[in-house]
This record gives sequence, C-alpha cells and structure tokens, in this order.
Amino acid sequence: MIYEYIPKGVCSMKIVLDIENNIVKDAKFIGGCDGNTKGVCSLIKGMEIDEIIERLKGIDCRMRGTSCPDQLAKALEEYKNNK
Repeated sequence: MIYEYIPKGVCSMKIVLDIENNIVKDAKFIGGCDGNTKGVCSLIKGMEIDEIIERLKGIDCRMRGTSCPDQLAKALEEYKNNK
C-alpha cells in the first residue's frame, strides 16, 4: 500500500511510503537533504514499522523540535492509526 504524508517543521515536502504487512518495502522523501533522506530510506527498507518508530521518534534537527527521521516516525504512527 502506498501511503503519503505531509511533514511539518522540516525541509521535506512529502514522504511516500510503500508498506506491506507492517513492513516498509520502500520510502522516499520529496525535498529535504537529499543524501541524508536517501540514506534513511535505504536503512529502513525491510524493517517493521514499530522498530522504525522506536528508533527515529524524537530525533531533533537544529532545535526545531523535529527532523525528517522524526517526521517519518510520525508518518508511520499516522499510518498505523488510520489503517
């Protein structure tokens, strides 16, 4: 299932997730720091949603109170709550 999320408080404009059986098959950030977001997406492929949330939730970027990885965790929480 493709799930799209609009992040808040970060440079990225959208997160697109391909999720199957609570496993992230693919992820893509639109906007943001290209190398960093590609790296995060590469690392989470094949991971279970709850593990990703546990690892990424609460990461801060430049005192913003959030970050692209934190927004990814929020996207996955929203996905879980809406499915």
